[in-house]
Amino acid sequence: MTQPKRRDKAATRAALLEAARLRFAQHGYDGTGVRDIAGDVGVDPALVFRYFGSKDRLYGEAVNVEVPAGLGDDGRPLAHITDALLHDVVFADWEQFDGEHPLLVMLRSSGRPAIRDQLRERICADYLQDFAGRMGGVDADLRAELVGALLLGLGVMRSLVGSPALSDATFEETRTLVARMVTALDEDRP
Repeated sequence: MTQPKRRDKAATRAALLEAARLRFAQHGYDGTGVRDIAGDVGVDPALVFRYFGSKDRLYGEAVNVEVPAGLGDDGRPLAHITDALLHDVVFADWEQFDGEHPLLVMLRSSGRPAIRDQLRERICADYLQDFAGRMGGVDADLRAELVGALLLGLGVMRSLVGSPALSDATFEETRTLVARMVTALDEDRP
């Protein structure tokens, strides 16, 4: 009698996450089905629900990436931190997400209220709250959100829209201009 093949649960779970990252990056939440993800891995769709409970929870785990260590109370000027984020969010190749940063992946699905809430929490609590604290002074929250809009907008224009000048620009060409804008926003003017 032949024994049934044992499944490596950790490997299957990891493969489902990898397939989900690519599918969500390419097709967004609504354009991705659980059957598609399971099919990419060659497993029954029921395993997605067994390991993650729901498509929502799979999505949440698939697009979750730790906030870069550069944020924190290290005393660096905001322009230095945004320089690192410009590289990571706009210019880095996030292979596991089809080349895009997870925040940009989430933007593809931001028409869904739960994902929009998750995106807002991620950006406002993880990034912009730190920016506002570093800036201090008058309108710090607004100025921090303007820096966030700049970075996210650059990512959208370069990755999702494919604007010609920004798509052709190098990180080095872009970083100087972004630093000038961020420095201007970082100055507290009454």
